[in-house]
Amino acid sequence: MRLFPAFFFTDDKHATVFGGGEEARRKVRLLDKTSITITVIVDDEIESGFAEEFAGRIVIAPREMAGQALDRSLFAIIACRNEQNTDQSVEWARQFGIPINVVDRPELCDFTVPSIMERGEIVAAVGSGGAAPVLAKRVRTDLEALTPPALGPLSRIARDFRPAVSAALADGADRRQFWESGLHGEAAALALAGKTDEAVAALQRLLAKFTADDRSLGRVDIVGAGPGDPELLTLKAFRLIQNADIVFYDRLVSPGILDLIRRDADRVSVGKEKSRHTMPQEDIHQQMIVAASAGKRVVRLKGGDPFIFGRGGEELQALNSAGIEAAVTPGISAALGCAAAAGLPLTHRDHAQSVTLVTGHAKTGGMPDMNWQALAAPNQTVVVFMGVGTAKQIAKSMVEAGRAADTPVAIIENGTCQTETRSFATLATLPETIDRNNIIGPALLIIGEVSAIPAAISNQRVMESAQ
Repeated sequence: MRLFPAFFFTDDKHATVFGGGEEARRKVRLLDKTSITITVIVDDEIESGFAEEFAGRIVIAPREMAGQALDRSLFAIIACRNEQNTDQSVEWARQFGIPINVVDRPELCDFTVPSIMERGEIVAAVGSGGAAPVLAKRVRTDLEALTPPALGPLSRIARDFRPAVSAALADGADRRQFWESGLHGEAAALALAGKTDEAVAALQRLLAKFTADDRSLGRVDIVGAGPGDPELLTLKAFRLIQNADIVFYDRLVSPGILDLIRRDADRVSVGKEKSRHTMPQEDIHQQMIVAASAGKRVVRLKGGDPFIFGRGGEELQALNSAGIEAAVTPGISAALGCAAAAGLPLTHRDHAQSVTLVTGHAKTGGMPDMNWQALAAPNQTVVVFMGVGTAKQIAKSMVEAGRAADTPVAIIENGTCQTETRSFATLATLPETIDRNNIIGPALLIIGEVSAIPAAISNQRVMESAQ
């Protein structure tokens, strides 16, 4: 590691910026976000609007005053517009022994100015040592996307509340547990929703419970993991996974998403396969209740969306009945994610004016009792979850109800993952296609004229390349 990151406290401190052009102006904009006192040593002239932009915030001085400014400065930034002034400024700063940053001259720098993300009291800095500033900015942009803007108010609430916590909880371990609960629980959720006063009240209630030695403070978040690709997680889902103390996860959650779980968090597989349940549903409920009652932050991680054939509704009811705080974070349904990845529109003005989501697996096993007449209606797309094992009966029932035997069907296995496969058939050839391609699931069946669109596009490309 060539760079050692450090943060300077800026209260009652001074910094000197050399230059009067745009580069100097940009550096002053960064410093302006701090509490540091800024002296700008100008070149022969200062850029129009520079002084006005920072009126009352900067002191502008001629080069003859550089020594006085440097003598009290914590560091200096040199952004002169000509080489002679740059060299002279570097020499002056060296005489006073303070760290310097020289714009576009990394060989002269003692430190670099990183790409900065600021959320109130939380500051993140990404540097590359001048090797790849654009890449550093990209990483910062990714951090900004993952970090809610409201984290700033939450950090200020924590700052202002810290003296009360220190006074009420003498033990360091107790204080640490309080902040773990407070900054990831109800108070955090309220602050991130912009409800500052309610967040403070939630922290006060939490502190009262801690002083009364009531630690039954956990909660459960039922989180949709999406169809498999980690980049299709919602930002909130990612944050909850990262904050969890224990994660109960399904078989359909991809390894790439499981890798996002904290290393020190407990992981419990509760996945289900056809005719093989590793843990009965009632036991899953009970384990979540026990973990939350022990004060843990629990995530129930489910493939796709928890409320679309994910049994999320049953789990939410069980938690609510037990008096456990619980919330649901939606995920991109496999129907949407897999279809989009395959270039398959579930609705289309020429082919499908509605879409119906059904399950191919009944609660007690075998075929579900469905309204086949309704599913066989024209101009609609039918998406079947967990339908590989019952595909033969589904195809037969739809044809008998009036859907054409040559209706296109797309079979998408492990959708959006690196192991994804796509097969195309018709209702008549669906069972044969599944057997021939050894499709065992998890897979979606997408039935309707829209399923011919990706194949038509592919065929068109083949024809064009042959011409």
